Amino acid sequence: MDNLFGELRLRHLRLAPRGTLRRTRATALRAAGEYTARLGWTVVAGAARAHRSPAVCDCAAAHCAAPGLHSAAGPKAAPGTPADELPALLAADAPVLLPAGLHFDVLDVPEQPGLQALVRLERMGTQVGPVLASPAGRLLFFVAPGTARRLPELLYRMGWDDASLDLVCHGAGSYVAAPPTVLGGLGPMRWVRRPTRESAACPPEARLLLGTLAYACHRGRARACEPAWPAA
Repeated sequence: MDNLFGELRLRHLRLAPRGTLRRTRATALRAAGEYTARLGWTVVAGAARAHRSPAVCDCAAAHCAAPGLHSAAGPKAAPGTPADELPALLAADAPVLLPAGLHFDVLDVPEQPGLQALVRLERMGTQVGPVLASPAGRLLFFVAPGTARRLPELLYRMGWDDASLDLVCHGAGSYVAAPPTVLGGLGPMRWVRRPTRESAACPPEARLLLGTLAYACHRGRARACEPAWPAA
């Protein structure tokens, strides 16, 4: 088991450099239209706070998925909102946010263990839903709503209840910054696995992903704590 991820090659999953992306209002409106009309998600206009550090958020949540952007979350565009109504809801610099807990919850893990788990899951034939990459170095796996409430129970059943894991879940009351939103000076949110109508309507049950994600996070933390022995 210790070599579960040892031979994986991540070249085809390597993420693009975390540069800045010029975000136009037209791009944001197109994305919001896709999220509401094609995928059936609710979209919320966030608060533009470019001066705030993306590591700081008033909600004090661990690894907030929309840091500093949801404190004054604005109007909602419900699923099926006509495209001609979106400009009135999204200001030119408003971040595009997706409220968790309605259509999905989100498992949030460090980027490298998340990529390793993603490769492993897909090799096993597991149907993975949408996956976001945050420029803050996190990977966000969309799973069935209600996961955040049940996470302690799920981890307990899998034997990870007493492990120190860098794994959190965003549920009801949380927001996820969606592409093309840019987090401070870090760069844009990016899709690693783009949502489809099917995966948006029926994200996977968390139990199908959680064991592999927990193991990857555990191994990543264990390796980070290993002493760096000098070369002989």
